[in-house]
Amino acid sequence: MTNGERLAAAALSFVGVPFRLHGRHASTGLDCVGLLSASLAAIGKAPPVPVGYTMRNRNVDRWLPLVKLAGLFEGQPPIETGDILLAHLSCQQHHILIADTPDSVVHAHAGLRRVVREAGRSLETIERIWRLEN
Repeated sequence: MTNGERLAAAALSFVGVPFRLHGRHASTGLDCVGLLSASLAAIGKAPPVPVGYTMRNRNVDRWLPLVKLAGLFEGQPPIETGDILLAHLSCQQHHILIADTPDSVVHAHAGLRRVVREAGRSLETIERIWRLEN
């Protein structure tokens, strides 16, 4: 099993966990950063976690150096299982999703107030793709 497949399986294990901004623990809730952090921790990775962000962020450049520190590298389409996706949902909102298949993602959905698996998500909003080294 690749690290990407392990990451996707870990993310799926959090489906149903409540959403909580800045949430870092499944017992109290996760946001998109918390979901990624918890999923990486579940497969033995200890990523640095950004702080100081809000629900609306026009620019996320100050946190991008953490990607390399987390052992991730830039990927290219097509989407693969275990890819970490940075979506730019609106002019002030970025969001992290984890691909559990090339056609579906797991993410902390603020509107639904929980971690969900969502199929058929448009790739138009995907700004970056990151992958784990195997």
